[in-house]
Amino acid sequence: MARTGAWQILDLVLDPGSFRSWDAAPLRSAQVDSVPGYEASLERAAEKSGVDESVITGEGTLEGRRVVLIACEFDFLAGSIGIAAAERIVSSIERATAERLPILASPTSGGTRMQEGTVAFLQMVKISAAVAGHKSAGLPYLVYLRHPTTGGVFASWGSLGHVSVAEPGALIGFLGPRVFEALYDAPFPEGVQVSENLAERGMIDGVLPPEGVRDLTARALRVLCQDPPARDEPTPPHGPLPEPHREDDDETGRSGEPPRPDAWDSITRSRRPDRPGARDLLSRVSPDRVPLSGTGQGEDSGALLLSLARFRGQSAVVLAQDRDAESEKNPLGPSSLRSARRGMRIAAEIGVPLVLLIDTRGAALSREAEEGGLAGEIARSLADLVTLPTPTVSVILGQGTGGGALALLPADRVLCAHHGWLAPLPPEGASAILYHETDRAPEVARSQGVTSADLLDAGIVDVVVPERPDAADEPDAFCDRMADAIATALVEVRRRPPERRYSERMSRYRDLGVPLE
Repeated sequence: MARTGAWQILDLVLDPGSFRSWDAAPLRSAQVDSVPGYEASLERAAEKSGVDESVITGEGTLEGRRVVLIACEFDFLAGSIGIAAAERIVSSIERATAERLPILASPTSGGTRMQEGTVAFLQMVKISAAVAGHKSAGLPYLVYLRHPTTGGVFASWGSLGHVSVAEPGALIGFLGPRVFEALYDAPFPEGVQVSENLAERGMIDGVLPPEGVRDLTARALRVLCQDPPARDEPTPPHGPLPEPHREDDDETGRSGEPPRPDAWDSITRSRRPDRPGARDLLSRVSPDRVPLSGTGQGEDSGALLLSLARFRGQSAVVLAQDRDAESEKNPLGPSSLRSARRGMRIAAEIGVPLVLLIDTRGAALSREAEEGGLAGEIARSLADLVTLPTPTVSVILGQGTGGGALALLPADRVLCAHHGWLAPLPPEGASAILYHETDRAPEVARSQGVTSADLLDAGIVDVVVPERPDAADEPDAFCDRMADAIATALVEVRRRPPERRYSERMSRYRDLGVPLE
């Protein structure tokens, strides 16, 4: 396939005429004189490629925003990374960190430069350390992998992006196929080291032609840099959260709101197939979101949507249980929760709020889930979420069943749809435990305090978002109402000092259910 050059990527991503090189003359390593023919190879590579090293770095603007680009040029000794190239990369990352600029890295490389041997190989350590320092400073690091990217480059700075996508049909892998064939006298299995396969397996977030990188980068940075709302983007109220909606026991409730929901009625309504779920909500209120995929470790996201999105101009990393994807064949399993924890890490690294959308029939009940460590993943999700340093907002959109729902619940603010509910098991399962039959599920549901009003009374939920009378009958209006509530909650929790926010969150769950003296 045709290769995309470094200058071509710069031209496609940056505003015209905005690029300024950060590159000084390349260092001259000791190997230039000690390895026969190496100096001549460097001269030929420069003449062939039109660049003085395998990497070019610098800054430009993208929709007026300063952005640092680091791009490999494959025509310079197969984009290989030696001491000079590594020093150029690290210097640019360190400068970007000092100037608090986001980075888009676009490698295409055969890996370590063999003429420089082990010392060149070890350069991947300092590059990875520089990327880690940049991310630790709360700055975005995005990766666009071009054909081909292999070896130590893919195993270091090519695999550390907050968002990582690749060219269609690109060869992406650790061991180059030519090396494999030479070592094992057999071709590498076809279709494994291809960008589409990596995306399908959750190793990267997607496949994108070079012409789409500018738009993706711009959309991702609007969230990760927490841009203020655009002029045409609705904003939430800038006052405090509205008073929690508390419904009376009479038939009308306050202010004409519906009466307290009946548990079994809410459960039945929440199971309507036409009820709007997380995918519907995000499609309506955040159409330019950036979908992410999988754990980044070889597992897809299963029944969980992970994305970067904006609610009325408020940036968030979103973890969403997808009722449309969840099924007996695709339940909420360990990989979904590992994907969720990836989203938590991104939010923590960048300091972007986390929004969690709960709508699940329950976590997987299977041998695969048990052997895959489901219980441990629920525990780690709970521990990570309740101690997360960034602001958090959880939303019970519909069904909130068992540990799968609990894993995404602990937050600074918890919202609940009027017919949303939360229970340790589906009521049929609880009935089976208590009465050895499922027919008493409605009775059990009504006794467990599962409804939105019950959760509000118990201090589990802060705000109930109305359904008039059922989200399935007014999907667009309900999604808009929920987006407004989420954005309002995000504004409120972001205003609180981190120490106070963390202390209040810990106290909230420490004191839950404890009688007041």
